[in-house]
Amino acid sequence: MSEDPDLVAEAFRMGASGFLLKRCVASELFQAIREVLHGKPYVTPLAARGMAVSSFQGGKSRKANARLTPRQREVLQLLVEGHTMKETADILKITPRTVAYHKYRMMEELKLKSSAELVQLAIRKGIIAP
Repeated sequence: MSEDPDLVAEAFRMGASGFLLKRCVASELFQAIREVLHGKPYVTPLAARGMAVSSFQGGKSRKANARLTPRQREVLQLLVEGHTMKETADILKITPRTVAYHKYRMMEELKLKSSAELVQLAIRKGIIAP
């Protein structure tokens, strides 16, 4: 997994009990399992350090702890796949104006200036699948 503190936080919001990197050593894996079995959360020290730095930045992360609605995620996924706003509207059975509304609300909340930035951020932060 990634050391990205936003990704770690999202994993825990989604119900994770522990967070390790793929490159962790076996002893860390066993330590994490012991902690989780005793009801304690476990975050690998590399990711935990990033989380501490992120919390001291005062929310300056471009993701800004944004919580996208399920519909916004659907719209974003289709845009990332290369669909136009009209095609996205047809697929989701909504109007193109509604698609535009969702897109611009996401951009506003994430403080982005272009659709390209929105797509790049979505892929980089793992908000949707590329």
